[in-house]
Amino acid sequence: MDKQARIDRISMMEDLFDKLTRVLDGLDKAVGAYEDARCDLEMLKNYMDSGQWKEDYEADEAGLLPACLKRGVLSQDGLYDLLQDADKILARAGEVLAGR
Repeated sequence: MDKQARIDRISMMEDLFDKLTRVLDGLDKAVGAYEDARCDLEMLKNYMDSGQWKEDYEADEAGLLPACLKRGVLSQDGLYDLLQDADKILARAGEVLAGR
């Protein structure tokens, strides 16, 4: 093998090494952030499923909540969409990690 081909190969592999190092670092941080937020996701699922969400939504519709209260969680589709997105992302991550 000639010297230049070897240098080119090593340079290409070094670029892949650097890229994968960055990707894995980002993935590690994302997995850690999800681990920290897993309980929050369960709390939101329980909130929606328990009937409390519907009661809070109806209270908002009736004007019983202060106008200054942030209430994105009560939007018609916001919480449902967030939970669906979480399920899709987790399923995709499982497939990717399983090599499918």
